[in-house]
Amino acid sequence: MQNNEWNAQKYKQFSKSQEKWAKELIEDISIDETTSILDIGCGDGKVTNLFYQQSAKEVIGIDSSSNMIVLAKSNYKEITFIVMDAQKIEFENKFDLVFSNAALHWVKNHEAVLQGVYKSLKPYGKIVFQMGGYGNAAMIFQALETTKQKYSQYFRDFSSPYMFHTDNYYEALLEKYGFVNKKVELIKKEMIHKDRQTFKGWLETTWFPYLNQVPKEFQEHFLEQWIENYLDIIPLDSEKRVHVSMVRLEVKAQKGK
Repeated sequence: MQNNEWNAQKYKQFSKSQEKWAKELIEDISIDETTSILDIGCGDGKVTNLFYQQSAKEVIGIDSSSNMIVLAKSNYKEITFIVMDAQKIEFENKFDLVFSNAALHWVKNHEAVLQGVYKSLKPYGKIVFQMGGYGNAAMIFQALETTKQKYSQYFRDFSSPYMFHTDNYYEALLEKYGFVNKKVELIKKEMIHKDRQTFKGWLETTWFPYLNQVPKEFQEHFLEQWIENYLDIIPLDSEKRVHVSMVRLEVKAQKGK
């Protein structure tokens, strides 16, 4: 296995859809100068900064990637960013809102996440999460499986880094850890890349664990074959854009007293 650390600069460049979906989530959240917020999987900090711009009392962003945190700190010096694993959240009774967008599908142990989140919330504090859900990017995976056939020796001991949960599973998990006023749903969304090159950048940036399984000298060919296999399934539209059908798991709930 090669290095699977995020390329923070590339993520900043090729994460426009993630930012758009985060803004849609934030529009429905009531925030004022008394609100303390934790952003899990803050990445380069641009979404965390949206909360800061709304005059929240305190905003903290955490991410397991040191590269991301370095970039976030350089971009937004007035916000606190910390390298922290979402499965090992260390705060207690501190936040009115715990938020996460396009991050938690990278995390294996969601029971640990919810335990830490519950502990970190003040009484009646809320969570708003959106992550990849069951059935997410199905055609990307179909094209990937076709591409992997010629490279199967490199994937023998590989397991997917993603956890795309169902709504029923997550609702049961929230119940187990004491959350109330639960709303969990799978939402279909369409991601549109303006051209083939932008689509390629997104694959390189957010699907890098698969790319990095292949020796460096074969990675470009692997990636190009993956793109071609995908476009055989979902061709470019009349404007040469690439469409990707996504499924997001949206989770809203509240801590009790």
